[in-house]
Amino acid sequence: MSAGPDDQDPPQANPQRRASDHGDRRQHERKTHHDQATPRYLDPGDTVFSLWGRVIMARYRRIAAAATRHIIQRPLHIGVSARIFHPEPGATGLRSKNLQYLEESIAQWVMSRDVLVFMIPTVNTEGLLHPSNIRLRDYAKHLDGLVLQGGADVSPQSYSETPTRPEWGGDRARDMYELELLHEFVEAGKPVLGICRGCQLINVAFGGTLYQDIATEMPESLAHVNDEYDRNRHEISFPAGSSLARLFKGRATGLVNSIHHQAVKTLGRDMAVEALSVPDNMVEAIRYRKAPFVMGLQWHPEFHRAGGVELLDCTAILDNFLRVARETRF
Repeated sequence: MSAGPDDQDPPQANPQRRASDHGDRRQHERKTHHDQATPRYLDPGDTVFSLWGRVIMARYRRIAAAATRHIIQRPLHIGVSARIFHPEPGATGLRSKNLQYLEESIAQWVMSRDVLVFMIPTVNTEGLLHPSNIRLRDYAKHLDGLVLQGGADVSPQSYSETPTRPEWGGDRARDMYELELLHEFVEAGKPVLGICRGCQLINVAFGGTLYQDIATEMPESLAHVNDEYDRNRHEISFPAGSSLARLFKGRATGLVNSIHHQAVKTLGRDMAVEALSVPDNMVEAIRYRKAPFVMGLQWHPEFHRAGGVELLDCTAILDNFLRVARETRF
């Protein structure tokens, strides 16, 4: 008896159809898994290369930001030239030795702007006891700026003259040390600020000369030094167009202390006058025009009170010097 239609076994599915359905399911599962594993905020058009490019740029920006913060936050390192005490004949103890030191006020004035100060000693490459391969050039490389402090007269020999009196012979040994130091910092593109003797040395370094004694050579001039020392004062003016005239905008004159019997006579090459004494017109400040910042002040700004109403507040000059030091530190 033949089977009816309802009694027949269902026809077997096509093997190729089953394989295709199974492949579709696996593909769907993979797509679903990929969609779940890939964050939806990513651009579907991203490639591995574009993604890694953005990762690398993000890392670079983070490192650059950290380096910038370090540059801004690291305090400046400012060198100050040493005063030199030479041994006294017949002396014992420390006075029989070469001493190198700095006057306290100059260091404190510079440190008032939150910078580190280092006194730069003379170097001795041929010393019998402690020879060294360190050069003044190394200090210019690793420090951010130089302050030449005051002290003994500049020797007339340093500008090819003979002392007119023995007591005006100056300190030739210190001249040689500071002239080399100055030129190394200028060569390195670092700023230099000269105070009193430092101002005179900057002028001599670029071929200028000095009055060996103001009272003798210019008897009609003011008394630029007397027994009052840092209490001796006079007025200065800023020539039109000078950088100090722009810095002290709105004021034509200022009162400064005066502690010098020598002064700039003929200007060195590429020097500009930044201030003159009133009314005798002695040079009181100079600037070397072919460097970012090389300036000499004949007065002692470190003896002026910041924010003072009587003596000229020279904080703006110090800040200008330090700004250039930061810009040229690398």
